[in-house]
Amino acid sequence: MNKLVGSIKQAVIDSGLKDGMTVSFHHHLRNGDYVLNMVMEAIAELGIKDLTVNASSLFDAHRPLKEHIKNGVVTHILTDYMSAELGRFISAGNMANPVQFRTHGGRPCDIENGTTPIDVAFIAAPASDCMGNCTGKLGKSACGSLGYAMPDAKNAKFTVVITDELHPYPLTGWSIPETDVNEVVVVESIGDPRGIVSGTTKITRDPVGLSMAMTAVDVIKASGLLKEGFSFQTGAGGASLAAAKYLKDVMLREKIRGSFGLGGITGYMVDMLNEGCFDSLMDVQCFDLKAVESIRDNPRHCEISATHYASPGAKSAVVDSLDVVILGATQIDTDFNINVHTDSNGRIMGGSGGHSDTAAGAKLSMIIAPLSRARLPIVTDRVTCISTPGSTIDVLVTQKGVAVNPKDAELRQRLIDAKINVVDIHELKAMAERTSGVPEKPAIGDRVVADVIYRDGTVIDRICEVRED
Repeated sequence: MNKLVGSIKQAVIDSGLKDGMTVSFHHHLRNGDYVLNMVMEAIAELGIKDLTVNASSLFDAHRPLKEHIKNGVVTHILTDYMSAELGRFISAGNMANPVQFRTHGGRPCDIENGTTPIDVAFIAAPASDCMGNCTGKLGKSACGSLGYAMPDAKNAKFTVVITDELHPYPLTGWSIPETDVNEVVVVESIGDPRGIVSGTTKITRDPVGLSMAMTAVDVIKASGLLKEGFSFQTGAGGASLAAAKYLKDVMLREKIRGSFGLGGITGYMVDMLNEGCFDSLMDVQCFDLKAVESIRDNPRHCEISATHYASPGAKSAVVDSLDVVILGATQIDTDFNINVHTDSNGRIMGGSGGHSDTAAGAKLSMIIAPLSRARLPIVTDRVTCISTPGSTIDVLVTQKGVAVNPKDAELRQRLIDAKINVVDIHELKAMAERTSGVPEKPAIGDRVVADVIYRDGTVIDRICEVRED
């Protein structure tokens, strides 16, 4: 017995997919993914219309979705992140129904509680056997953790594994078991693993970025959280990676051994694991190929599902045990609300991902950002879109000083006592405007093109159409 079928089109037919249903995809291959486009092309050829696409994230590689939207194949999109090319298309009002943005924790929560049921899940798997036991750790397209695909496979009415490397049964060390899989399709290639690389993946050489990174580590030390059992997550931006390097130096020098590193894992976090800074890594997706190699070879580098990572509906999630998270921002306002969904003109170019989840869970949530980008101030009176509420943000680190949320009076005093340059966020806004000027208000219309859904299921903000110049 096996579950192999000859083509994606045959799998779509077997699944019973019909007009008005929901299909889902995950993003571990990120900008190297071929599967979403192949599946949607097969669906379009079958004449199926009015579909909801529930994708954990969408990248520029998924630009063919624009034609499927125009042709009525796709009428609804649910996602946690959308890169700029699709974002501009949506922001210009090219889709009749608003996109629903969730968080990386809110998405699996809503899948599992039935708010966003999935009819057919398509799983891009770098290695699978004929029954659907599959993993991302092996194969020519190895991408590492399949954490975002796990809730889809488990909860969809029909699950199709699409692979470009078939292994003898049983494939051991699976990420998704055959019990969650209906059919398996073998294709020539599911994607280019080089496309998984996220962010800069290199430590910044910019003196401003390095200065902010060193200040960020000073803030962590002053907070009192950097001690035995410390847990940590950071992103893949240049300044964030520099902060991880400086933090590693401090932990090794002071012989501090942390409990775990979390999140989308980079090679720099792998270095921290290997050099004894952490007992383990908890990995929901790999951000570079060094992390892919590590999760395959090191049993202390652990694969976790999106539910385990951040779902507010789970009995517990790892973000709830997190000490410190370092995050970025497109904008931050004087109430510490963060925008990571749109650029300063209001056009979609991102999404919360795990931003809101980790900020809510961590004891110390820190934003690293320069005072201005492209001659536009980062600090504003009101962000264009609220992605993460200010009530969950503790500190903003800039090259001109550190602003502490007024709710954290004890933390503010700790930083002052540590001789860190603490500055009121209104002063940072004034500094930025003196240098870059006061930006004009973007020309945003009234029509809603996207709803931003917080991790608890409430609509925290709405993104409106941006008028064309």
